[in-house]
Amino acid sequence: MKFVCDGMVLSDAATTVSKACAVKTITPIMECIKMRAENDGLILTAYDGEISIEKKIPADVMEEGEICVKGKTFADFVGKISAFEVVISSNEKGIKINYADSESFMQTLSAEDFPRLGNQLGNNEHYFECKESALKKLISEVVFCCATDESRPILKGCLLEAKDGVLSASALDGFRMACSYCEEVEGSGNLKIVCPARTLTEISRMLDGDEPLKIFADKNLLSVCVKDTVITSRLYAGEFVRKENIYPLDSTTKLTVKRAEMIDSVERASVLIRGDKNNLILLDIKNGKVVINANSEMGKIEETVSATLDGKDLRIAMNAKYLLDAIKALDEETIKLAFTSAISPFTLENAENPRAQYLILPVRTGNSGANN
Repeated sequence: MKFVCDGMVLSDAATTVSKACAVKTITPIMECIKMRAENDGLILTAYDGEISIEKKIPADVMEEGEICVKGKTFADFVGKISAFEVVISSNEKGIKINYADSESFMQTLSAEDFPRLGNQLGNNEHYFECKESALKKLISEVVFCCATDESRPILKGCLLEAKDGVLSASALDGFRMACSYCEEVEGSGNLKIVCPARTLTEISRMLDGDEPLKIFADKNLLSVCVKDTVITSRLYAGEFVRKENIYPLDSTTKLTVKRAEMIDSVERASVLIRGDKNNLILLDIKNGKVVINANSEMGKIEETVSATLDGKDLRIAMNAKYLLDAIKALDEETIKLAFTSAISPFTLENAENPRAQYLILPVRTGNSGANN
């Protein structure tokens, strides 16, 4: 194998693909990027057992072939020589990298041992289609609520449902839940999958336009192509928790506040409770205002935020990070919070367009309870 390509283009491709290189594995080949030089281009591929990223870049190919190189190391190294034209050639020992008047060498593994996720899904499979900008926004609104631990693997993914021209997404981690949707979705029919949050995050990073985007899926795999990059991912199997089984039906306390004021106040409180196990703040809702309290070994804070109250007074405690994440994910000047009791889940949404909704479990404390 021998080819010549632009160092900046190669660096960008290696960095993108290396995100699918395994980090902790007993199989060295899973840490690799496979490089395949053919025709007029170079194809870089990485696969860690769950997600595969493949990217094609232009190259002047003098000798076709394929080889595997340690992914993270290769990406870091070519990032340091991105200003030069790069010539890479392989032999039985490894690859030789020439740039400017310099030369480097890296050990390699055989491409024959590189695993394959399976055939990429084609046009004969189920798919849904929406605008890139709409999908990027939808992912950003829900993905942060996915679980990160292995106790319930399916919660590490988002439930995506395409039905009747609407793509809805749900995510939860056992303490909070996010639900949102986008309209004007086309497809091959109703589709329901649970996609790993990591896969959706990588897809979102590739989206920077407003072009229509097709995502193909079956029961086990998802595949999407953005420009010259293809992401293929395994899907989670199992029954996902239904929104209808969790969201409260009625509320006794409804609160309307300015989003920016709540963010500022909760962020200031978060500084003083940083590092505390429960990251706890207390909201005292009464007399047309919200009093935000936080106490820790570092100090304490009490701030008042103006609000419009409909219903009963309430004192309720919660994780400050969960509250802040949800408020920041909303995008209107005014937001609404709805409470049932001091020990029941509460919801947040935009005041005018409640497309995205968030649910948070409160924290039981001796200081929370209704003030009637």
